[in-house]
Amino acid sequence: MKTKSLGIIAFVVLLLMSGALLFDDIKRSVFEPTPTDLEKGVSAENVSYTVEAENLSVPWDIEFLPDDDMLVTERPGYLLRIGGINDTYEVPGVEEAGEGGLLGVALHPEFQENRYIYLYQTTETEEGLTNRVVRYRFRDNEVQEPETIIEGLPGAFYHDGGRIDFGPEGFLYVTVGDATEKQKAQDTSTLHGSILRLNPNGSVPENPFDNEIYSYGHRNSQGITWDNEGRMWSTEHGSSATDEINIIEEGANYGWPKIKGNETRQGMKDPVKHSGYEETWAPGGVTYFEDSLYFTGLRGQSLYQAELDGESIVSIKAHFRNDFGRLRDVTVGPDGRMYIATSNTDGRGAPQENDDRIISFDPAELE
Repeated sequence: MKTKSLGIIAFVVLLLMSGALLFDDIKRSVFEPTPTDLEKGVSAENVSYTVEAENLSVPWDIEFLPDDDMLVTERPGYLLRIGGINDTYEVPGVEEAGEGGLLGVALHPEFQENRYIYLYQTTETEEGLTNRVVRYRFRDNEVQEPETIIEGLPGAFYHDGGRIDFGPEGFLYVTVGDATEKQKAQDTSTLHGSILRLNPNGSVPENPFDNEIYSYGHRNSQGITWDNEGRMWSTEHGSSATDEINIIEEGANYGWPKIKGNETRQGMKDPVKHSGYEETWAPGGVTYFEDSLYFTGLRGQSLYQAELDGESIVSIKAHFRNDFGRLRDVTVGPDGRMYIATSNTDGRGAPQENDDRIISFDPAELE
């Protein structure tokens, strides 16, 4: 009897060991770190760059006016005009808290006729922090006639989203973070962890979920842009690395928090590329220029260039690595120069002299 019991115990132990080994194999195949295949890019000492503005306070987004002046948002609640006219506008009702504050800025596609600009801003309510998009008229060198086009967007000390931009078809797209309630990113009855699509007046077009949501399952999308084929690309903060570059499709679920990195699940979209499990980009803004995506890195302290081949990324180079510190936004101006905003005064960086700054350079020098 004793011998039989020992045999059963030995069999169970062997079964458990083989199961553990099998699970370990599965875990390794799914969770092992993957190389980020980053290529070394150009350093600042090899580029003729110009400091366009300095001593800024946490600049977040850059947008160009038709007269080539820049509009720059500062997270504490100021909108700057830089160029032929230099001015500062205090935006009322902004609550700078954690990653929130005055974030994205966008111009209406018919700005020259209607003078509409849009601002994404964090505010404090009785329920706590929340986000909204407000439309203003920018004329006579004043920010006038505020009109809230969407409010009650999820807000928190972290993961506030905040990027806004008009797509090629004239809709306004808005990135909304999970506001640290990650499970809600899978719930399309809430707006947590989503990218919204709106008409310019804030009304809802024919979206896939009968509300403002265009795509969902995002953690904290920070940049959006469109390539020459009309594909929408997004940069997204991952959890413990695994930052993402995604092609955004209508109605698609991007998996957070169910999957990340190399993990897959039926009905969920994989990123085109992620940073791997040991490299953190903490990507900010992104822009498309000459068959490449250029996106900034906060934690990565680089300007990344992702060379595209259709829907694939061929390579990623890290330019200016550690040269300017944390980088928040990137765009190409009407003069053909590339503009980047540093983010060293945001409480997570080591400010250099005269930070924060807007820096421009000829993108041809990155070749």
